[in-house]
Amino acid sequence: MTYPDHQAAASGVLTVSALNQAVGRMLERSFPLTWISGEISNFTRASSGHWYFTLKDDAAQVRAVMFRGRAQYAGFVPREGDKVEVRALVTLYAPRGDYQINVEAIRRAGVGQLFEAFQRLKEKLGAAGLFDQERKRALPMFARTIGIVTSPQAAALRDVLTALARRAPHVSVIVYPTLVQGQLAAEQITAAIESASRRAECDVLLVCRGGGSIEDLWCFNDEAVAYAIANCAMPVIAGIGHETDFTIADFAADLRAATPTAAAELAATPRADWLASLRADATDLQRAMRRRLNDAQQTLDGQARRLLSPAAQISQQRDRLRTHAMALTHANRAPLRQSRVAFDKWQARWSACRPDPAGLRGQLAAIGRRALLANRRQLEQRRDSLHALAAQLELLNPQRTLERGYAIVTDQRGAIVRAPGQLQPHTTVSVRLAEGRADLGIASVQPALD
Repeated sequence: MTYPDHQAAASGVLTVSALNQAVGRMLERSFPLTWISGEISNFTRASSGHWYFTLKDDAAQVRAVMFRGRAQYAGFVPREGDKVEVRALVTLYAPRGDYQINVEAIRRAGVGQLFEAFQRLKEKLGAAGLFDQERKRALPMFARTIGIVTSPQAAALRDVLTALARRAPHVSVIVYPTLVQGQLAAEQITAAIESASRRAECDVLLVCRGGGSIEDLWCFNDEAVAYAIANCAMPVIAGIGHETDFTIADFAADLRAATPTAAAELAATPRADWLASLRADATDLQRAMRRRLNDAQQTLDGQARRLLSPAAQISQQRDRLRTHAMALTHANRAPLRQSRVAFDKWQARWSACRPDPAGLRGQLAAIGRRALLANRRQLEQRRDSLHALAAQLELLNPQRTLERGYAIVTDQRGAIVRAPGQLQPHTTVSVRLAEGRADLGIASVQPALD
């Protein structure tokens, strides 16, 4: 164990401060944050904002402190005798040596269990489809009768009736009395809703109650109440508690209102709004009828202007007939005139293009003479070219060279011998002459002398 006072530790003697600090650390390690239930007494709210109080039960008590940083999030200020549950750290206040708890969070006793039960029921009914948006019904546009499920002595009923009398005095109201708090309240609320659904004498049903604690509103967190609301024959508006209060009935209802008064305002459209809407509709209807009458009058005037006497109609028909006759005559003459003009044009073109046989015959004879002369001249030119080419060919004929005394020597393979180096002694060569050929043997070969 480590002590702040080193001299005391060295001598084996503890100071009071060291002892209290060591005990405080031991308590904090041994008791982590935990929930503790008890009754509030000696509650004091210091000017600093810290809360000091004693938490006790029938047999014991413990001092408690909740500092300002935590107290501002508590949501309520506890009073003497309140049953609460606190989440606290067990520690020791060293200056006085007092054992105490430092409170981190506080709630009313039983709220934790109730909230857990609320969450379980909400999840169960949600999984069953009781809160699905698809099954929510729309409120009637014009409710003639409104049913109210609440206590006849509740202030919520007076608020709802006052709001309905102010907004919609023409609406009838039926109250289905029931308890809204206590052990039998849930059963009576269920019976009242089922009775209203069975009797089907109202257009919309309000389930109302004023504000209160979670225990006061617990009867609206009942499964039977939720199913009664969901199975009701008419739409249901839940106006339970204040704006921050939520119950299972709120989720099961077709519409949730923040307060009972708000539920009444949602259920009934103000009479003044309906009258204003009716006046606007009447004005629109009058305007539409007036517009139709004006249109009909204009149509009638137009038809009257088009309506003529029989004599005028005959005169118009005669003029129309005369116009058609003139158009028909013009239509018959115009094509004939156009055809005559086109014929004259084609006749002129034919006359211009008509051939002259005598002239063409003379041209043909002249062309024939020119062609004959050209053919003759071309034939003579080609004959002269042929004679020249024959003479050249005759000059190049090897036979004429042989006739002049020359010979062509070929070896055994038939290759023409042009040099002595191609000959070998004791071989045979062929000699072609002008009038035949002879085979000769080579005795020796002498190279050419320069």
